[in-house]
Amino acid sequence: MRTVRTPTPIATLIGISAAFVILAALYLGRSLFAPVCFAIFIVAIVWPLQNAMERKLPRVLAMFLTVVITSVVMLAMASLVLWSLNRAIQWAIANAASFQAQYARMDAWLQSHGLYLASEFVHNFDPRWLFAALTRLGTGLQYVASFVVIAVVFVILGLLEVDSTRHKLVRAGKVELVTACRAAAAKFQRYMMIRAVMSLATGLGVWALTYALGVDLALEWGVTAFALNFIPFLGPLFATMLPTLFAIVQFESFVFPLAIFVGLNVVQFLIGSYLEPRVAGDRLSISPFLVLFAVFLWSMLWGVAGAFIGVPILIAAMTFAEHHPVARRWALLLSGDPSRHVARPDE
Repeated sequence: MRTVRTPTPIATLIGISAAFVILAALYLGRSLFAPVCFAIFIVAIVWPLQNAMERKLPRVLAMFLTVVITSVVMLAMASLVLWSLNRAIQWAIANAASFQAQYARMDAWLQSHGLYLASEFVHNFDPRWLFAALTRLGTGLQYVASFVVIAVVFVILGLLEVDSTRHKLVRAGKVELVTACRAAAAKFQRYMMIRAVMSLATGLGVWALTYALGVDLALEWGVTAFALNFIPFLGPLFATMLPTLFAIVQFESFVFPLAIFVGLNVVQFLIGSYLEPRVAGDRLSISPFLVLFAVFLWSMLWGVAGAFIGVPILIAAMTFAEHHPVARRWALLLSGDPSRHVARPDE
């Protein structure tokens, strides 16, 4: 019997259409898919903790302690971010008149120097836009906090079924899938450990710089930089722009805020672009274009939660591709370093 092959253009069109259908389904079902993906990510990270406690404690008690510790950490993170943003909003409201006056002076300076395009942007600037942006960011973080509660339920169920699911896959002959899952979980753990350390270093650097330069809300900017650094590209951008905008109002000039802007970018560059890639190593080497694309794509689909979970989803996809004979070449092509080691199925 002859096999009828679909012409390449038609197959490509079908593939693109299927991708759009899947993305639409992920967007429409974001209230379910986002907490589930987040829960899988958390289970992969905290499983070693539960596995270690199970050696000395009953399984249910170990799971309960793991969930409690995880919930406390996430609640503490959310509380710190909301506190820092609330302080920034209060400061901005108290200095609303200064915001408008300072940006009016900036508009006049730009026009006097012939920078009409930049002047048009500043001319239309309304401090209420900044307040609304901060409020929307806070609302987005509150949404993240609300769906974390849903994710905790899935985390509990996931922790209960890790062992049984692994045994089922082994009995079904899917050993390579178990190996890929184990490799992805190890990369998740390494990714979060590195990201947490680098975020802490970034937060301390931003706090030290803003405190040394006498910027108001120095502690709040440090906390904000620490939290937002978990979102690649977009997080450091906001953590740099917000203190600069507030510094323009505080110092009523452009020279000093410009120095602050340059200093914050130096901190972000040294930690994010120099130190972190060397600590992460080749195992987490992914094309920067793909990282940025993943952040924008998943933030478009799932908001703030998607911006956070986008890179772990990309890491999982790359890891599963590495352990698939056909897709392994694509994993090598899309990695950050062409000489990067690609895992074999037996690793």
